[in-house]
Amino acid sequence: MSFKYGIDKLTVKKVIAIANGKLKATLTPEAIDKVNTCRKKVEIMANGNKAVYGINTGFGPLCDVQITPNETSKLQENLLITHAVGVGKPIDKKLSKIMMICKVHALCQGFSGIRLTVIERIIYFIEHDLLPTVPKQGSVGASGDLAPLSHLFLPLLGEGEFWKGKKYIPAKEVLKVRHLKPITLQAKEGLALINGTQFILAHAIIGLDKMKYLLNLADIAGAMSIEGYQGSASPFKEELHQIRPFKGNIQVAKRMRMLFENSKNNMSHESCTRVQDPYSMRCIPQVHGASRNAYFHLKKLTTIEMNSVTDNPIVLSETEAISGGNFHGQPLAMALDYASIAASELGNIADRRCYLLLEGKYGLPRLLTDKGGLNSGFMIPQYTTAALVTENKSLCFPPSADSIPTSLGQEDHVSMGSISGRKFNQILGNLDKILAIELLYATQAIDFRRPLTCGEIVENNYAIIRAKVAKLEEDRILKDDINTLIKLVKNRKLRIK
Repeated sequence: MSFKYGIDKLTVKKVIAIANGKLKATLTPEAIDKVNTCRKKVEIMANGNKAVYGINTGFGPLCDVQITPNETSKLQENLLITHAVGVGKPIDKKLSKIMMICKVHALCQGFSGIRLTVIERIIYFIEHDLLPTVPKQGSVGASGDLAPLSHLFLPLLGEGEFWKGKKYIPAKEVLKVRHLKPITLQAKEGLALINGTQFILAHAIIGLDKMKYLLNLADIAGAMSIEGYQGSASPFKEELHQIRPFKGNIQVAKRMRMLFENSKNNMSHESCTRVQDPYSMRCIPQVHGASRNAYFHLKKLTTIEMNSVTDNPIVLSETEAISGGNFHGQPLAMALDYASIAASELGNIADRRCYLLLEGKYGLPRLLTDKGGLNSGFMIPQYTTAALVTENKSLCFPPSADSIPTSLGQEDHVSMGSISGRKFNQILGNLDKILAIELLYATQAIDFRRPLTCGEIVENNYAIIRAKVAKLEEDRILKDDINTLIKLVKNRKLRIK
């Protein structure tokens, strides 16, 4: 099975599979025909007398300066060179690859006017893992991600750098070794390459892929904490959630019921005198569910975006190229900010559950150690979750609420979506660590409920964790234990269903 650029519909799963080399992406005759047909339209306009933005004019505030056919190639080359002004450390090389995959798919839809030879060179880069270095900072997320995309495609000209392991190598050296000549850009091509939202989009895709796993893992961590706390399973009954049927809530409640199936530990206290649990235990469907709803929203918009054309101008005919605003990142920027809050809240409620497990109630020893006093037990890791939760809260300021005019006022409202995407992934990175610590706490709490056993998935995860981290009997350096759990989370080694 293969994916057809410009023809099939991309999904988050398919993009990740292409990037990981598990799904072949190809150019079909149908896509090639669309590209070539659109290119002919651009060539007609480029050689005409009518001023058409980006084809025979300057850019931004210089849109009123008409360019002669002889100057066209230099204009397009200058566009990439002058816009490659990003700063900071490079993004992860996988993000660069996803950006190229998404850009090729957009260009192959036949509205951008780029030559087939340029697209084929980008595909060559993708298929041979020639991944350009792209600085993290410098995009305001309107006119697209101009700086990141310029850096991404400088190697087409023999400029910029490629990754080589953990270091960088000049693109001109790589092209020389592979006997590839730098491409000379023609009319509209520079603009087609650097206009677009692929930097924002790549961050949304990679974040969605990670958030999906962490949403499921948060349910596991919550269930394990409830097992350790000997909390009630009744707040997850189907009847309760059918009368407030938010999609995310219903899914989480169903998962929680599944996680408590055949739990002897849970059944052992069904007739206890406790009336209700704290919110961080019994409101898991409402809180985790709300975060899932934000995930669904972002996924829907990201799917639309990855199958859209977001450069400018859009070529409709040999006489019409519309200079619109499809490059504006606001649709994803706002949704990314919403998803950032949702991811942050998963960590917030997880920290509260950690705190509850330390209180020494309902048969658990204080600080999860029965040798308290001489031993501090698990007192201090909750300080770490508290710090991470606060850091995430500080990252929840919505960049999409801000705008600073650029390009002498021509680009007077921008989305800042690139910052939204980066912050979303920072928050998810912190959530890895928070959930790892909750799992450490919950596993220790379950130890105090033995010989009672929990449901199958909880027991499986308990076994995975205990194979790597021993029960805390006396104080020891916990840094290694925490890092081991973080590694399990990051590498997705825990069972989520």
